[in-house]
Amino acid sequence: MELTLLGTGSPEGLPRPGCPCAACATALGGGARAATALLVDGVLLLDLTPGAAFAAARSGHSLGGVRQVLLSHPHDGPSVEVPAGLPQPGRVPDGRELALLTGHRVRAVAMDHPGTGYEVVGPDGERLLYLPPGGAPAGMPDEHPVYEMVVADVIGRPDGLARLRAAGAIGPTTDVVAVHLGHEVPPGAELTRRLAAAGARAVPDGTTLVVGAYENVPDVPRRTLVLGGARSGKSVEAERRLEAFPEVLYVATGGSRNGDSEWADRVSAHRERRPGSWGTTETCDLVPLLAESGPPLLIDCLSLWLTYAMDEVNAWDDAEWAGGGERALRKRVTELTDAVRASRRTVVAVSNEVGSGIVPATASGRRYRDELGRLNVAFAAECEHVLMVVAGQALTLRG
Repeated sequence: MELTLLGTGSPEGLPRPGCPCAACATALGGGARAATALLVDGVLLLDLTPGAAFAAARSGHSLGGVRQVLLSHPHDGPSVEVPAGLPQPGRVPDGRELALLTGHRVRAVAMDHPGTGYEVVGPDGERLLYLPPGGAPAGMPDEHPVYEMVVADVIGRPDGLARLRAAGAIGPTTDVVAVHLGHEVPPGAELTRRLAAAGARAVPDGTTLVVGAYENVPDVPRRTLVLGGARSGKSVEAERRLEAFPEVLYVATGGSRNGDSEWADRVSAHRERRPGSWGTTETCDLVPLLAESGPPLLIDCLSLWLTYAMDEVNAWDDAEWAGGGERALRKRVTELTDAVRASRRTVVAVSNEVGSGIVPATASGRRYRDELGRLNVAFAAECEHVLMVVAGQALTLRG
């Protein structure tokens, strides 16, 4: 089954008309995207957009053989003129199946957002899933056949991928292609990096793909360290790296700090932006978690783990530090990094970068700064991917 993406952009396109934002200003040439429309084997058109016939011609195809046009979402604005010879666009009711004379079968998948998803099975059995902008499946069976290709709003609804992965509908070889791309993420390297974290990729308008042909699916790093200063966006970046995966365990190392209302507000804000399917545990005992099998771990953060570890060995007292506290802390850090090296789980950890500012005025402050620097170096050495977040921008240091 052959799929041509006549457009890969949001319904408004990219750049969005009249929008002065930085993403739209840089979406030029190959970075520009027309509204998403898919041509399947030249006979099925999913979403009719302005200029579809010209887009098909530019990609070396014709709409002359199209036998069915299906819409996936409400189209705002003036109605799109149907090119001569094309059938009138329609929509399949949720749960119903449409059989084409060409041997293609199309089943409508219910969404949790206005619109309809379409599962297309080709004459030879290849399976394609196309989801509308802003939509994710409203429900999936516990066990679902694996799709060879999923074309979806990865940036807007990464939780949709998580639902599909939880149901087994996305496997290690599923080609996940991002569409409905707008100005939420700047085109280019940042878009590629953001999609790769979800195991997805983007292609230019006019690209033709073969559903079921092996593609080099983006490899999601198994161990990632995200560094950054205060309020740099490091926790958001870490959460973003796992939001397309189900059953993540969020490991909060800061505890509840009973009586501290400001801390409670911070914890609440973190919880509200995390997917509801994630679990949470409050602990600094990380080694057993890393040794167990289970869902991905998001550890936030190593800085607070170090505070706990230094408290445990009484590292703040100069005499205790010199009398064995330093050796005890080194042993704990080694145990942690050894556990990271041996862990079979996907791990994303957050840590502060505090060594670039003012030199602390106290010996204990300087000790903490130095030990956190050493911990970050040791932890990063065990990670395939290391990021530094500055002003909300993620810079790749490794991977």
